[in-house]
Amino acid sequence: MGLEKESEFDADSNYLSDTSSFTSSSHSLSSSSSHQPILSTKPLSSTNRRSRRNLSPHRLIRLCCLALISTVVIFILSLVHAGISSNKRVEAGNIGRRPSPPPEPWRAFPFLTRYYGGLRSLTPIAENTPEYPLKDEPIASDKPSKLNRDVPASKPFEAYARHQSSDYLAEYPTVQKCFLDANSTVALPPLQYYSGRPAGFPNNLLGSYELLGLPEDICFDRFGRLGPYGYGYAEKYGGTGTGEYGDIMGSSNVWKIGSEINQVDFRSVNWDEVQRRCFNSNKVRFEPTDSFHERNSYSSESTRTSDNYDSTKANISSIPKKYLPRSAVVIRVWDDFNYGVEDILHLRAMISELSLGSAGEYDVHLLVQVKDESKYPIWADEESYQRHVNESVPEEFRGITTLWSVTQMLMLYQGIHDTFSRGPDLPIHGPYRGLQMAMQHFAHNHPEYEYFWHWEIDIRYTGHYYNLFSQVESWAQKQSRKGLWERNNRFYIPTTHGSWEDFKHLVRVQTEMSSSDPERLATSLLGLKANTKTEKPIWGPERPEHEEDWFEVENDPVPPKSYDKDQYEWGVGEPADLITFNPLFDPEETTWLLANDFTGFNTSTGSPPRRAAIITTSRMSKRLLASMHRETAFKKHHAFSEMWAPTVALHHGYKAVYVPHPTFVDRKWPVAYFSAVTNAGKGGATGGARTSVFGAREHNLMGLTWYYNAGFAPNLWRRWLGLKVNNDGGEQFELTADESKDGEGVGGMRGGEGRMCLPPMLLHPVKDVILPSEGPASKGTFPTSDPSA
Repeated sequence: MGLEKESEFDADSNYLSDTSSFTSSSHSLSSSSSHQPILSTKPLSSTNRRSRRNLSPHRLIRLCCLALISTVVIFILSLVHAGISSNKRVEAGNIGRRPSPPPEPWRAFPFLTRYYGGLRSLTPIAENTPEYPLKDEPIASDKPSKLNRDVPASKPFEAYARHQSSDYLAEYPTVQKCFLDANSTVALPPLQYYSGRPAGFPNNLLGSYELLGLPEDICFDRFGRLGPYGYGYAEKYGGTGTGEYGDIMGSSNVWKIGSEINQVDFRSVNWDEVQRRCFNSNKVRFEPTDSFHERNSYSSESTRTSDNYDSTKANISSIPKKYLPRSAVVIRVWDDFNYGVEDILHLRAMISELSLGSAGEYDVHLLVQVKDESKYPIWADEESYQRHVNESVPEEFRGITTLWSVTQMLMLYQGIHDTFSRGPDLPIHGPYRGLQMAMQHFAHNHPEYEYFWHWEIDIRYTGHYYNLFSQVESWAQKQSRKGLWERNNRFYIPTTHGSWEDFKHLVRVQTEMSSSDPERLATSLLGLKANTKTEKPIWGPERPEHEEDWFEVENDPVPPKSYDKDQYEWGVGEPADLITFNPLFDPEETTWLLANDFTGFNTSTGSPPRRAAIITTSRMSKRLLASMHRETAFKKHHAFSEMWAPTVALHHGYKAVYVPHPTFVDRKWPVAYFSAVTNAGKGGATGGARTSVFGAREHNLMGLTWYYNAGFAPNLWRRWLGLKVNNDGGEQFELTADESKDGEGVGGMRGGEGRMCLPPMLLHPVKDVILPSEGPASKGTFPTSDPSA
């Protein structure tokens, strides 16, 4: 007991001061006096006094915990105070000074200027020194070496020469020429072109003229391109009353037939009747159909007619050895669209060059969305439907119009789970995310067509439409399926990649080795173990992982031999089920906002394989659209508009082809840098990685002539029309050289070369172009474009 008490005493004394220790010692001595004599008490040693001053472990822990808790509380209170103060500053509009993000590198590249040269500087392409792209050569100056005093003579463009060839006539009957009037007396004049290009005109950075068989040694001015359709002459003669400004020298050649001027009067043209008459004159060239849906029927599904399509009316002796497939060109628009003069010229050009010029191979349609269905109940009766057509569409195009609405798509494609990936205001049945639904339904109602071109109202082409469509379709048909999906996934840049054969070889190597995979490079730099698995080439259908997601696959194409044994034979001569004008990229792992906008698939072990192409413009086959339609209706599968058709083609093994059409850029990009930026995805492709140009890096494509938000395309088109853009160009620029200009940059160009002349090129988007019209109100008035376009 005595030892225990002594231990307790020693422990307690550790928490006492010197004074208290002395007091306690005296207390202990007195309390024990009955047991021990006073003289026998030993004095406290210095070691015991030091030990009493030391803290015990238990009390030390308690003090540490108290200090830690106090620190945490103070830190939390500081954060709360800082948050309240920050919110008050934000509410007051005081966000402080923050460094602005650095500008994109491409914005520092200088603008190219020789796009805006004129007819007086025309140079044969073999003698032309393009301003861009060049390798270690001096850049062409703004001022060409010499200007022609007179504009050279234009020539008629012949787009249908193959119709007269012996090979063609051996397979198909003679083409019957189509006219605008029922009496077959009013024919459209041909387009007019000029040989060569303006001096220093840049070369295309992407794609190839030679590869597709498109003419690159010619150019079109605005009169030669649009003059046949009412541009350049007064309304009293049946024209648009536009184009009578700026440089007009030699423009009358467009309408000359001998010594007479043939300016067509478009005031009474009905394009529906014109197309029907053209087809009826040439229907022996096409396979007879039992019936077709009346395109202006308000029900769009129940009213049928076999008028003029009865095969028994055809001359049996004149039935050809081979039938030609027919195609519908479906132009998407909406009911409150404002049809300007320039839009009307564009539509007339498409119908004339594709339908009339081809003698019925194409029909042009307008697919018009009704936005406000409560205000316009078009499905109530046929009268309401037709009334809204009359109110929404110019008279000459009403007969080729089909209306559709979101409610109609909801009725047709019920039960689809909507993920609302872009918010509640953009439903899956709407024109943004579900636009292909309207195309699927349209194709279902028009079995007379084998192919359907999905076109947009804001696309322009400076060349001849039939020449473009026929060459694109022919090239796509020649492509082998081996390595096709891998080539589709890349931009073709001739300056970097060389010939097409060189490009094919490069893609094969990249696919097998994945040597350019940025993810592998990143993991190597970080010292991590890289994934050495090579990219597997797509050969045949690339189905979803779960068999429950397969739908009607019995008739899908099957490779006739293995990938290794095929000698680039499979697919050659096979028409493409899908043709696009941008790469078919893999959205997986990219920063594209719509990459996961799909529904109806089993995602328990990952996303299904898919592909996408920015801009919905494409050609789709009847069987592709039928698969899309049935899979949406019965399987409840769907994906974003730009992803749905490529994904269905991928799953079913249909032939899909990205066509590398000639595309130009507005600035002097280093070509190698542009190639590295655009083909920055997985294995040197455009997609499959966060480094893809599609997504957060798509701003790099704004300077192209073809992209959904390209600013260069509308500006180039307006300048070509003789309008001012950002206070550059216009009438005086075409007519008079300003020697006070230094020739540096677009704004420093001297002008005086005449009106612009552009080689054939696709431009998108082009919106809200206002052409100055005849009359005192518009005299001397030239609209300018939006600088932020």
